[in-house]
Parts: sequence; C-alpha cells; structure tokens
Amino acid sequence: MSVSEAIPIRAVVPADDDHITAEPIPSNPVDFDAQLKAYVSLDYDMVMGSFEATPGGTWLPAPDPTEVPARRLRNAIAPLAEHAIWSRRTNEALARFGLGFAGAYIWGRAAVLGEPPASVVASAFGVWEPRLVGGIYDEAREHCGRSGLLAAREQATVESLLDLLGDVDASDVVAILRRGLGAADGSGRAIFSGLCALEWPAHPLGQVWRACDLLREYRGDGHMAVWIGAGLGPVAINLLTELWLGMPLGPYTAMRRGWSEEAILAGIRALEGRGLVADGAITAAGRSVRDEIEERTDALEQPVVDAIGDDLDALVECLDAWSGLCAQAGAFPPGTFRRGG
Repeated sequence: MSVSEAIPIRAVVPADDDHITAEPIPSNPVDFDAQLKAYVSLDYDMVMGSFEATPGGTWLPAPDPTEVPARRLRNAIAPLAEHAIWSRRTNEALARFGLGFAGAYIWGRAAVLGEPPASVVASAFGVWEPRLVGGIYDEAREHCGRSGLLAAREQATVESLLDLLGDVDASDVVAILRRGLGAADGSGRAIFSGLCALEWPAHPLGQVWRACDLLREYRGDGHMAVWIGAGLGPVAINLLTELWLGMPLGPYTAMRRGWSEEAILAGIRALEGRGLVADGAITAAGRSVRDEIEERTDALEQPVVDAIGDDLDALVECLDAWSGLCAQAGAFPPGTFRRGG
C-alpha cells in the first residue's frame, strides 16, 4: 500500500478557473479515528516510496556559494540533522517497540520536551494539524517509554552514520559546530532548548548528528516565530510555502501535515483575502511576504553564522559531502523540496 492509498487526498482547488469562490466548497467531514489509524499504520517503506525520485537518483545540487550563509548551512546539515528520521536502521529499531514511521517521528522529536500534554507537543510542532499530532503522540507513548526511545534512537542513528560515513575524523567539524551553537539563544525555542538539555552522544559522529539536529531545531523554532509574527497561521504558511517552492497547492498540506480539505480551503481564502494568492497561484505580494519570512529566519540564525566565522566554507563543504553520502544511500527522501524554513 502507498501513502496516497492509506491517506486518500484529492485536489483541493476547484476546477472552475482554479479559483476559490466566496461560496463554500462541500467536503466530507474528516473521520478522525480513520485518519489517525492511517497515519499510525504508515511504515518506513511506504513513506520513502511516496517521494518522487530526482532525475538520475542524485541528491539536490550543492548550494550556490553566493547563497545566504545561513541557508547554505541549513542545506548542508539537513540529511545529517534528520538522520534519525530517515535512516532505515533507526526506523527498524523503533519499529521493534511497535512504532510506525509517524509515531517514531513525532515521539522521537517530542521526547526532548519530556512527557508534556499532547497540546504542548502540537504547539511546538506548529505546522501539523494539532489533533492528529496529539493522537499520534499519545498512541506512540503507549508502545514505548521516553528513556527507552531516546536510547534506542541515538544508538541506531549513530550506528547508521558509522555504516555510511565510516571512520571519518569529525573532531574539527564538531568543534566548529559547537562554537556556532554557543551563540544560539534558546529564548522562545522549545524543541531546541529541550534538545540542548540532553547529554551529548559519546561518539564523534553522534555529536555531528546532535549538533546538526540542534541547528535544524534552532532555525525551525525561529522560523515559526517569524511566520506567526507575519500574521500567518499553520495552514496558511504551509500553503504559501507550497506555492513559493513551486509545488501544487494543497496536497502536501493535506497528506504530510494532516489538514482537512475544509481547513485548506479556508486557508486559501484567507491568503486570497490578503492578496497573497490569486487563481491558485502565488502573487507578487505573496512572494514578497514569503521571501521576507525566509530572510528574517536567516537573520535570526546570523549569530550562529557569525560565531562559525571564516570556517563556514570548509564546514559547509565537509557537511555537504557527508550529507550527500547519506542521501545517496537512501537515508534521505529523494526529490524533496529543501529550500524553505
């Protein structure tokens, strides 16, 4: 079974000129229990198979050296930071506890917060449909306790990186990354701060993973603060980002973030009301707003970039190479859009 079969979706923009009219579009109410069951049932192979492979099976091109330094760093760390999410070994280790892909992902990230109520987890995750996040989180906790999850996740992730990268000398990379992280302010950054509270892995490659994960969560928490400050809600920022990246309008927000057709249609209307979307496409004003969100996210990460200093080019080159090995081995989704947030 594929992801689209497990979680059926259809285009959310009506066919008449691809435009959202003032009249409500009838839609079937979401059967939450069925939706939750579908997400909980997803396994690693189903999710990985749902991504369209890039031509030739290669990873995304290396970032242009003229890009903003914060974005170069973001792009270089992604497969390393997310290795616990996309590694087959890690997913298989957590599956032995009874966790599917969604449970491993949500409980795996949320565990750094301790064991908070589901509403707190949903708030920290931001862009996901909150009831769905809470349901997956509560279901996953029934299968696996926090300490066991964190230990198994770390062990499997480090072992996977060792298999892929071999006996590389990571000491300089770790030192540079930790210097950058020393300039990171945790204020208002819940997941980043929770991750900071964990003990660092003993193995140097585990430390690379942890440092990259910290940078990813630092930027992600900051990005959420920026889009909230821009007056956008979670559905609106999902939809605007889809169009900004050249993706179809709606399916990613529905299938990968769990939002209902009704919520998506309301989000499109809200974006149209602000002049950010028209006729199913992003407007010049919408692109300007989304560009500014990315630029302000970059600015929040600048203290980290400044602390890394003149070592940035060498650091990005090394991380790019290691991330490329992860992606080429299938430990990162092929053909994904990794240019926003």
